[in-house]
Amino acid sequence: MKNEKMRAVQYSKYGSPDVLFESTISKPVIKEGELLIRIHGSSVNSMDTLFRSGKIKTLTGKEFPKGTGVDFSGEIVEVGSSVKEYQPGDKVWGMLPMNLRSPIGSAAEYVAVAPEKISKSPNKVDLLQAAALPGVGATAIIALKYKAKLRKGEQLLVRGAGGGVGSIAIQVGKMLGAHVTALANEKHLTSLKKLGADEVYDYKKTSSTDLKKFDVVMDTVGTDLKHYRALLAKNGRMVTIGFPNLTSLAYIVSSSIYGSRRVRVFSANPKSKLLKELAYYVDLDEVIPVVDSIYSLSDSAKAHHSLEAGGGLGKRIINIIEKKDSLSK
Repeated sequence: MKNEKMRAVQYSKYGSPDVLFESTISKPVIKEGELLIRIHGSSVNSMDTLFRSGKIKTLTGKEFPKGTGVDFSGEIVEVGSSVKEYQPGDKVWGMLPMNLRSPIGSAAEYVAVAPEKISKSPNKVDLLQAAALPGVGATAIIALKYKAKLRKGEQLLVRGAGGGVGSIAIQVGKMLGAHVTALANEKHLTSLKKLGADEVYDYKKTSSTDLKKFDVVMDTVGTDLKHYRALLAKNGRMVTIGFPNLTSLAYIVSSSIYGSRRVRVFSANPKSKLLKELAYYVDLDEVIPVVDSIYSLSDSAKAHHSLEAGGGLGKRIINIIEKKDSLSK
């Protein structure tokens, strides 16, 4: 019904996480080709904090209020008349389209979304755990399997291995048969070993010159790209998802002169096929969610603060239904 209300996190100006607030807004009304999903969990990504900060406001614009959050897990409550592959009650996960000016993100009780942006969620994990995976899982698979084409027996370096993408990249690298070296915060090295890393190094005590050559470098930090690209072996490939400043962007562009050994960059925008692939790996126990901490919807600002402070292992989750869910299945 129209004019039903829901809770959602929004911001009406750019700034620190403190600009975020819980609002009561109209519940989405779906079109014939859409689904209405009751969100169980969302997660905070670096891109969410970038948008909220106003650092790229030339792209995000001056229209307010804006929503926050992209990936989600939840349950279908309504199906558009032209949608045939899903039904109410299906447990799903996915990512919203990258709408930089939308007043509703996935940090909300409900979202309306097209079926090509979701798939059924894995059976091996509950919906709150599943919220940790769509964005980072898809990113790791695209980067390593499809962009870098990582092969069995190759040497892989994951830089920023304790973060949301890095902790999944370790697992995807092992699944693809690589020897995985992780560079991360010292306090997480034991945990990263348990996730499958063959070698682990404290990034504060290890510089690029201390490391060997690698077939693939997976960078999630975005700085000092020149020195890490220098670690590539013959026919090596480098992929980065981090570009925090104009210097990094300029280097990524200029690296095209190196051909196949350039720095590859991309934006993960997964559709159903890739989300189904990720769910398959989760149900095979090849990939598990890594959750740093869980916050209520009203504490979303704290989740953003935590991500920006750094030092965590895995994802910050927003528990939309606010139950005391366990991190175990």
